[in-house]
Amino acid sequence: MKFNLIKFTKIILLLLLFCLPVLGQNVSQKGNDEIADKPLYRDPIFDGAADPTIIWSSKDKKWLMFYTNRRANIGGNGVSWVHGTPIGIAESEDGAHWKYKTNCNIGYSIKDVTYWAPEVIKHKNKYHMYLTIVPGIFEDWKHPRYIVHLTSKNLVDWKFESQLKLASERCIDASVFQLPDGNWRMYYNNENDGKSIYYADSKDLYHWTDSGKKVVKDRGEGPKIFSWKGKNWMITDPWKGLAVFSSDDFINWKRQEKNILQIPGTGEDDKVIGGHADVIVNDDKAYVFYFTHPGRTPENKGIDNFETRRSSIQVAELEYNNGEIFCDRDKRVHINLKH
Repeated sequence: MKFNLIKFTKIILLLLLFCLPVLGQNVSQKGNDEIADKPLYRDPIFDGAADPTIIWSSKDKKWLMFYTNRRANIGGNGVSWVHGTPIGIAESEDGAHWKYKTNCNIGYSIKDVTYWAPEVIKHKNKYHMYLTIVPGIFEDWKHPRYIVHLTSKNLVDWKFESQLKLASERCIDASVFQLPDGNWRMYYNNENDGKSIYYADSKDLYHWTDSGKKVVKDRGEGPKIFSWKGKNWMITDPWKGLAVFSSDDFINWKRQEKNILQIPGTGEDDKVIGGHADVIVNDDKAYVFYFTHPGRTPENKGIDNFETRRSSIQVAELEYNNGEIFCDRDKRVHINLKH
């Protein structure tokens, strides 16, 4: 009996010796899976992913990232490469690792149409996109832009609903947010008024009434609204990192002193300012998804080539302290978005 017990103990020890490395490897892999890639994502078609917006797809059971697919690798004169752009979609199970899925099939056909800055939300089992349109492919910025409303059931095929009547013929970058009273507010960039932020309101997401009011006078693109830590926030892109504002009533916005993502980081494709972003609040954590032009370093100022045109998507975790938002872009991002 004593011999059998010793033999049994040896067998158990041998099994543990074989199993523990495998178990440890699995734990390590699980931990690694929650560390976001850096850069987070590069588009495999044009290498020009920008202006990200992220939403959960109940059909795919994945997170989808919609983005302006700038044509960084096609050549062309002036800024024609920033026109004629499709809207790309990438997918992820956790927010840490993304891969290309497809381009949106948008039911809005005019010759050489340009799509910019998608805003995608879900309401009552239908998806809504508010999309900036430039009616053509141009080599400069001196042309009309406007925002259209589209709907979808599958997040790939989009039906045109209407062109919105806003403050001017040069309005871009819609951000739609549901107010506490259940109505909807769209903040957008009015380029004709110093690229300041205006807003429009709707009860049903289809019919919009423009306020004609400037709520943020500071120059800035890509407004994004979110609630976090008991406060309402807006971030905008003034091309000096991201400006941060807070408000109690969604009308009066107070800007904090320091921008985020203004000081270049040290990670791959992250050594420049961060631009036009989305913010996802998940499990009381807030993550900012932004894009960079990695080649636009001081020594490359004024140079126009593939390296200065291409762009990458990055992610960083936001931090809150004493009423303000901060961001250390060099910290490894542990992220596992839940739904």
